[in-house]
Amino acid sequence: MHDADILTLGLILFVACLVAIVTRRIGLPYAIGLVAAGIALSVAGHGSRITLTPELIFTVLLPPLIFEAALHLGWAQFRREAPLVLSIAVVGTLLSASVVAAGMHWLAGWGWPASMLFGALIAATDPVSVIAMMKEQQAPPRLRFLMEAESLVNDGAAAVIFGLVAAWIGGAEGSPGTIALAFVTTVGGGVLCGLVVAGGLLLVARRSDDHLVELTLTMLAAYGSFLLAEKLHASGVLATLAAGMLVGNWGRGRQITAYGSEAMIRFWDFAAFLANSVVFVLIGSREAAQPLAQFLRPAAIGTALVLAGRVIAVYPITALFQRTALATSRLTQHILFWGGLRGALALALALATPEALPERDALIGVAFAVVAFSIFVQGLTVPRLLRRSGAC
Repeated sequence: MHDADILTLGLILFVACLVAIVTRRIGLPYAIGLVAAGIALSVAGHGSRITLTPELIFTVLLPPLIFEAALHLGWAQFRREAPLVLSIAVVGTLLSASVVAAGMHWLAGWGWPASMLFGALIAATDPVSVIAMMKEQQAPPRLRFLMEAESLVNDGAAAVIFGLVAAWIGGAEGSPGTIALAFVTTVGGGVLCGLVVAGGLLLVARRSDDHLVELTLTMLAAYGSFLLAEKLHASGVLATLAAGMLVGNWGRGRQITAYGSEAMIRFWDFAAFLANSVVFVLIGSREAAQPLAQFLRPAAIGTALVLAGRVIAVYPITALFQRTALATSRLTQHILFWGGLRGALALALALATPEALPERDALIGVAFAVVAFSIFVQGLTVPRLLRRSGAC
């Protein structure tokens, strides 16, 4: 890393600290403050020298964010809520991606390859934004759990769908049986990688009572599971999610000492804060540099379709569980719909679309527009909806 990059990173972290102080005092969501700060820095001529790339998001920033959130997902509650969470996160994601893809093809005039890629990448709700919002607003426990768990699994599902669509466009065999098998192996392989890597490292951790060794092993679990899964063409997101849940449920206080467990939670809180800060400031910096004006029509169509897709992903599926123990209130359904924010993963996938795609520039522009709407409009109104409803 060059000296200029180190200085830029220092500036980003300093600005993030100032934003955290100010937003806490005025009651503004932290993520919105960071994106606004990134835009302001770019407009003022101090745009980041650190480029927002798929590699930076996937290999550096996403694993700690996924891992930290997964540490707090209790296995007992996840098992209890799994039918609802998985239905929204998997079936809902497929439905949402299909609605967006069909709409972009017929309404925006995009070809099927670009429409399908955009539908897949924009179906991913952003766990970074969602989890930050739920923490700040101190949402009710079940609502917070549903939002966080669904956004984490949804991320993995969307990334898998995007990969399958990209492979199909690239010429891979596309029979229904082949696609189904690829989906299962990508998901199952990711989960298996996470469990194997984290499980092996926890067995090593139990032989030490040094909290620094334990912290190092958890870091290896977060990044190692992600990188191994990606190397094997499985889902890195789901690998890190599985690793985090295993460490949080089986490792904390059992394979890891009590003092090490406490240090682990604090360390990953700090790591998530750093990653959050960099992600959102870079999003703001890139938003300011994005020529969105030339993509206003497809951006408006894309934003409307994303909302329509989320409606179909949430309300019909939750209605199926209304006569069961997993029934949700109307407010919870509204928050699941309107709080399905888009962010870093959608942008990473958009930037990773093939260079040869004719609509690539428009696709990236529309993705940034949808993320901007999500962060500034939905991100500002969800907390108000929670407060007015008395949910927090």
